[in-house]
Amino acid sequence: MTDKYPGLSSYTDRHGKLRWRYRTKERVVSLPAPNQPGFKEAYQAAVEGRKVPKAPVVRMPGVALPGTFGAAFQRLKISVKWLALDEASKRKNTRLIEEFLELRVVPDHPLIWRDVAVKNLRRIHIEELLGRFIATPHKAKHLLVGIRKLVYVAMRQDWIEIDPTAAVEWRPAYTGWKAWPREAMAQFENRWPLGTAARTCYGLALWLGNRRGDVAGLRWDQRVTRRVIIDGVERQFDGFDIVQAKNKGRTGGKRLFVPITPMLSEILDSADERGETVLVNAYGQPFSAKSLTGMMAHWCKLAGLPKGLTLHGLRKSLGVYLAEAEASTRQLMDVLGHDDIDHAELYSREASQVRLAVQGMDRVVRLVTRKPMPGEPVGEPRGEPPYKALINNDNGGPGGCARNVNLIGFFVGQNQKYSRIVPYGSAMLSPSNWPCPAYISPTAAQLRRSGIASACVG
Repeated sequence: MTDKYPGLSSYTDRHGKLRWRYRTKERVVSLPAPNQPGFKEAYQAAVEGRKVPKAPVVRMPGVALPGTFGAAFQRLKISVKWLALDEASKRKNTRLIEEFLELRVVPDHPLIWRDVAVKNLRRIHIEELLGRFIATPHKAKHLLVGIRKLVYVAMRQDWIEIDPTAAVEWRPAYTGWKAWPREAMAQFENRWPLGTAARTCYGLALWLGNRRGDVAGLRWDQRVTRRVIIDGVERQFDGFDIVQAKNKGRTGGKRLFVPITPMLSEILDSADERGETVLVNAYGQPFSAKSLTGMMAHWCKLAGLPKGLTLHGLRKSLGVYLAEAEASTRQLMDVLGHDDIDHAELYSREASQVRLAVQGMDRVVRLVTRKPMPGEPVGEPRGEPPYKALINNDNGGPGGCARNVNLIGFFVGQNQKYSRIVPYGSAMLSPSNWPCPAYISPTAAQLRRSGIASACVG
């Protein structure tokens, strides 16, 4: 070996183990045994006087230490609740959880949350983590939801006993999607005539209140006729029988019948009917749900509209129309397909606030000025009772005398006595000062005999 590899020698260490080395007058370099992998590379590096490059450490895909957040995510992805989510929800949750797992626990230390044991998580860690996303509060909210999913998995595996996220509240203010102004709708309609894909997509989102997945997947064979009895009269309506794509994999989706308005009927009569779906591209093929977001932004840009007007904003615009038409919350939920009443009211809160504020201030103006609002007919407001002056009947005020009756006599119809309530003070004790001398007040002895005090009823 020494002839083949000059400078190579062996020795036995103090533990009796055979060791190999490259030895010269200037240096001594330890080497692996000649029959071990990497010997030739190490010997060549020793001869040339350079260090042996270490093999890179590659993390195997999906590897995770037991009891860590990385292991919890692996178990989450095979759980029944996760598999029941739709693909869009899976992608969103995966992206947020992966971002959390790659975050450093301390900014100046390489330890990441993927390798942290779930049992070491504390509430202060969650609050500090959410504080990093203070500029994007809604992202922080969804990130908290993803962390809770991992903690729930750890609790089912007995890795942790108490949920540290239970006491963390993070509810940023939410105003919902921006509804389209009337001017923007008119500008879009002027740019895109009937029959274009842009106008058809716009009409389906606005007059059906559909989400982008339901707009892209709406088919002609879903157009049906329903008979409905309203106020004792049977009426026939043309509409779409829709099964919403949201939560379809988990709950089967919510089934809705949405009637076709005359505004939508005009759009459907001019739509391209080459494909199975109502909305098709220039090749007669359906749009993908994801592509409609970018296409609507493109169509709005060509129409000269500012940024911020989205496809989902048309859905909110229908909610605003319903609110302005004074539709009930339940009616709004059944049109838009909401299960949460708070979420449904979010779409109509702005319109309802304006309408209710105006109506309330109208009543204040009528009360104070006794005059109708400008443009209203002269007289009392239609549908409201005529105004009557308030009457003050207590303690000798204007409005006439008050009646004082025995409660027992009032209920049994006997021994009814009428009297005037006399205020304290000598000036009012004289009957000459009473406005109604015909009524006689019961004496103190009568009250004692009745065993009950009198009450004012008029």
